[in-house]
Order: sequence, then structure tokens, then C-alpha cells
Amino acid sequence: MAGAILLGAAPCTAMVFVWSYLTDGDPLYTLVQVATNDIIILFAYAPIVGFLMGLSNIPVPYDTLFLSVVLFVVIPLTAGYLSRRYILSKKGQEWFQTKFIPKLNTVAIVGLLLTLVLLFSFQGNIILENPLHIALIAIPLTIQTYVIFAIAYCWSWLWKLPHRVAAPASFIGASNFFELAVAVAITLFGLESGAALATVVGVLEEVPIMLSLVWIANKTRHFFKSKMEI
Repeated sequence: MAGAILLGAAPCTAMVFVWSYLTDGDPLYTLVQVATNDIIILFAYAPIVGFLMGLSNIPVPYDTLFLSVVLFVVIPLTAGYLSRRYILSKKGQEWFQTKFIPKLNTVAIVGLLLTLVLLFSFQGNIILENPLHIALIAIPLTIQTYVIFAIAYCWSWLWKLPHRVAAPASFIGASNFFELAVAVAITLFGLESGAALATVVGVLEEVPIMLSLVWIANKTRHFFKSKMEI
């Protein structure tokens, strides 16, 4: 339950750029969405998680929860902002885009993969020995993703939004910031906890489910053709 709360309360950020690109979404609108979600995470993630944990009678120390947000959101965000300003002033925009960003992307992917390897090394036996528990985690997370996408996508159509806006708006509502959820779950409950396991299941589901939603969005693009494109 705690892992599902941590995952569901973390609004998606960077991965939405990928889903938006695959559906020819408006990049500027997507950027505004991601920036908005970053602000929401900074100020609302800890209170929302604490409130939902309280409703579920799951004790969680608020100081640890706020510390997790500082460690995994505030510090990286501040470091990114300061390093970007420094590099642009010293190396320029072209070097930043062509040299630094590709290297940083590689480091980020390696870091995420190492985290997943560590998680599965500790959770492997639990996953193999408790397939029913995995299904009980996976099924509601899957239903949540498709239902939220359907609501946002249909609502966008009713509001006569262009497809370039409707698609990324639906993706960002349906997907989650699973990296944050995994990190906070480990901090609060430990690497071998059920909460960490739930967030790992969320990681495994995220990519194939979102790719299926990309396929749906591309296949239904013609329903939005009569709407004025931005």
C-alpha cells in the first residue's frame, strides 16, 4: 500500500518528453507541464504522501519524508540549475547541447540501471516466490494508468484541444515519477521492503504501458484533425 501511494503521488516529469515526442506533441506545452509538476513535487509531494499514509494507517516520519524530497528533488534540481549556468557561461550553448547533455544522459541511464539491478538482487526471491503479490500490485497500477489516460484524453477531445496538446496532457496525468518513488521507498522502508517492491513493479509496468498509450494516441489522431492545431 505504501509503495503504491509513493508511486501514485509522484507526478511524471522528464519521461513525458519521450512520450510527447513519439506522438508529435507540442514540446513547449510539454515543457510547461514538466515544470509545473516539478513545482508540485517540491511543495506538495510530502504533504500528499503523509496524508494518504495517515488515511491508510501507515506510520511515516514526516521529517524523513521531507528530507527525501530535499535529497532527491531539491538538491538535484539546484545542482542542475547552477551547473547549467556555469557551463553556459564557460563553454557556451553549443558545447552544452552537443557534448555535455549526451554524456549526462548516459550517466543518468547507467545510474537508473544500477539502481534497478540492486533492487532486483534484493527483491529477486520475493518476486519469484510471491507471484500473487506481484499481480495484486500490478493490476491496480495498470488500471489506474489506463483510466487516468482515458479521462484526460476524452476530456481533451471534449474541450476541442489539438492533438499535440491532448496527447502529452494525457501522458503526464497517467505516468509517474518512478525514480522518485523508488528512492523515497528505499529511504523510508528499506531496500528489501514491500514498498520498494511495489515501486519496482511500477518501473516494470511504466514503459510497456506508456508505449501502448502512445500507440493508442497515434491511432486516434484523426479524431482531433478537425480541431485547430497550434
